[in-house]
Amino acid sequence: MKRLLFPRRAARLAVGAALAASLVAQQPSPAPSPTPPSTPAPSPTTPTAPGGRTTPTPTPSPERTRQPEFGTQRQRETFPEMARPIFLSGRVMMDDGTPPPDAVVIERVCSGVVRPEAYTDSKGRFSFQLGQNTAMLADASVGSASDPLDWGNQPSGASGRSGRTVTERDLMACELRASLPGFRSDVVSLAGRRIMDNPDIGVIVLRRLGHVEGTTISMTSLQAPKDAKKAYDKGLEAVRKKKFEEAQTQFEKAVQGHPRYAAAWFELGMIFERLKNPGQARKAYGEALRADSKYVKPYLQLAMLAVQERQWQEAAETTARILKLNPVDFPSAYFYHSVANFNLRNLEAAEKSARAALKLDTQHRVPKLEHLLGVILANQQDYAGAAEHMKSYIERAPDASDVDVVRKQLVEIEKLLAGRAAGQPPQP
Repeated sequence: MKRLLFPRRAARLAVGAALAASLVAQQPSPAPSPTPPSTPAPSPTTPTAPGGRTTPTPTPSPERTRQPEFGTQRQRETFPEMARPIFLSGRVMMDDGTPPPDAVVIERVCSGVVRPEAYTDSKGRFSFQLGQNTAMLADASVGSASDPLDWGNQPSGASGRSGRTVTERDLMACELRASLPGFRSDVVSLAGRRIMDNPDIGVIVLRRLGHVEGTTISMTSLQAPKDAKKAYDKGLEAVRKKKFEEAQTQFEKAVQGHPRYAAAWFELGMIFERLKNPGQARKAYGEALRADSKYVKPYLQLAMLAVQERQWQEAAETTARILKLNPVDFPSAYFYHSVANFNLRNLEAAEKSARAALKLDTQHRVPKLEHLLGVILANQQDYAGAAEHMKSYIERAPDASDVDVVRKQLVEIEKLLAGRAAGQPPQP
């Protein structure tokens, strides 16, 4: 029986570590801390649209001078909406009135597309310029999608960062919220917000959801002494400024002052990853979990490291632990669990996890899930299902680096489907 070259060669290349690396490369990075209005810094990784060429300005001919056509499309093109920085600030608190024990991501949601903008500080405060979030270390819980505020303004091939000034018109379909798995956030509409408005949007409240054991905050942060918290905040500020060696020093001070400071151990692990030291990163994540076994973030990074190193059994076990702690907030954990089981040849478990991830990923922040499920179904000879999901991946990620490979796989699958429809017996 003729079968696609998915099980041993193509699938392992397309879905094993390559799939995980592709996911990591596509992930946008939220800002590490509130961005001071005076020093907005665009990230180097910004998605782009066609453009970038300088168009010479034509010199009007005296014979063809026309009066301004006020209120017409021509006038709007001549006098575009003035783009000025829009700053926002506010505070996040838990439903009991206390600040979050760890930093919380502030997200902007525009037409269903989610973009992280900033982190809160240790008192729950945030401040940033819209669309100018600075680079940070992306953790494995963050997905990807194109940002409406990025279109037409960045160089091609980047991913997920906005480097232009947002206008009032851009905000008509936008909201602001705090993002913390295991909690529901108040939502603040940005529609109608003007440049000269008071930047303070007030308080965003987080309310605990039931039936979730693990979260991305660690209660050990509440026990940290003042000096340790101060060093932790300085570390986050150093990350924001891309001073990673200084960040390492500050996070090390934080864990020396509070050895059970799980959040500081996690950030230290992220720094070690950034500095290409996965061994030390693993140790730091292990210390974070020894301090707080229900802290999900270190598990996510350990799972990603295991996938990158092709340690499939470790990846499967680590992601299973994540999904036991929190089965509702982490489609990326299901993704890694599926990749690991696929490479362990547990196709039934791989399919189950991929479908669970797609069900959770309602905003299509992890489009690679479609390709993964397509490859799994192809190996199970469900060619119709495989073709459907590969087409979805091509549609949702037309500029992905592996899209040409997926198109070739789709052609091969469609040939098998055509042969099956014609009643041709499968070839061995």
